[in-house]
Amino acid sequence: MNKEQTLEAINRAKIAHMTQMEKIKAAINGEKVNNPTAVVKTACDFGKWIYSEESHLKKILGSLFYDNLEVTHGKWHSEYVSVFNILFKDENRGFFSKLIGSSSVDEMEMDRAKLYYSELEATTQELLRIIGSCERRVNAMNELKFT
Repeated sequence: MNKEQTLEAINRAKIAHMTQMEKIKAAINGEKVNNPTAVVKTACDFGKWIYSEESHLKKILGSLFYDNLEVTHGKWHSEYVSVFNILFKDENRGFFSKLIGSSSVDEMEMDRAKLYYSELEATTQELLRIIGSCERRVNAMNELKFT
C-alpha cells in the first residue's frame, strides 16, 4: 500500500466509523436500522481496517500511534455493547413486539441508551482525534516508507 492508498484507507475508516455513529443515532431517534454495527471490534468496517494484515498499519504508524488507535477503538466497542443490548438485541423485545414487528424500546431503557450514546460520542471524538494524528503522521512521511 503506497502513501496515497494509506491516506485513502484512513479516510474510509473514518467515514465507516461515522456511519456507525449515524446508525446508532437513527435507532435512538426511533428509525429502523438494518445491519447494525458489529459488537466485536474486529468485525466492524473500522476494525477490519485496523486488523487487516494487508494494511501494514502497525508498521507504518508505529506502535504508539497504532496502540492508541487500537485501544480507543476497543474502548468504543466496550461502550457500544450497552447501546446494542438496548437498541438492537432481539431478546429484549417481547413476543407481541416480535409478532407485529414493533421494535419500540421502553422509555427508561431509551434514556439509558441516550446516556450510553453520549459516552460513545466522547469516545468517538477521541478516536477521531487519534485518526487525525495518524493522518498527519502519514502525510509527513516520505513515500519510500511505503515501499
